[in-house]
Amino acid sequence: MDIRPIKTPDEHKTALARIDELMDATEGTPEMGELEVLAILVERYEREAFPIDPPTALDAIQFRMEQAGYRQADLARVLGSRSRASEIMHGTVKRLSLTQIRRLHDAWEIPADVLIRDVA
Repeated sequence: MDIRPIKTPDEHKTALARIDELMDATEGTPEMGELEVLAILVERYEREAFPIDPPTALDAIQFRMEQAGYRQADLARVLGSRSRASEIMHGTVKRLSLTQIRRLHDAWEIPADVLIRDVA
């Protein structure tokens, strides 16, 4: 077992292949230990090599709308303004107001830290 930090795409590919070989390892065996360590190393490499940008406020709103089957009219009801809902959905608003953040957080349970980000 020669385990080192993963630093290149080739090392990543090799580690994934080895993980595949070890997937049926028995608990408590050296192979299981190797699998656990490789999984940690691969996760670390992937987090650094393939970062995922956090969602914008608009992404979060659209995701919640899709999840719950909401429409723009539902957003307008939460915000108390059809024109503001339209502006948000069309990306013409850069930031939500504190009142809008609170209403969306309370009504649709969208995390406030996501709503604080720029809309688009």
